[in-house]
Amino acid sequence: MGVTSSLGKRVQQHKLGLMDGFAKRFGLKALVYYERHNDIRDAIRREKQLKEWNRAWKIRLIEESNPNWDDLYDQ
Repeated sequence: MGVTSSLGKRVQQHKLGLMDGFAKRFGLKALVYYERHNDIRDAIRREKQLKEWNRAWKIRLIEESNPNWDDLYDQ
């Protein structure tokens, strides 16, 4: 999870293993969910909200919009 103004660049960094953190530690390379916000404050608020959610809620959120867990990077 994270907030960025350049999603494509951020995903590339993760795919190349350039970003330290959760994704690198667990070898996560696919973009399976994202949200767009017009205001950075809304994006930060939403990120903090999602970080409080339990794993089952996060999985349900992903599967509602991406049931096959497809990599959305190329879309």
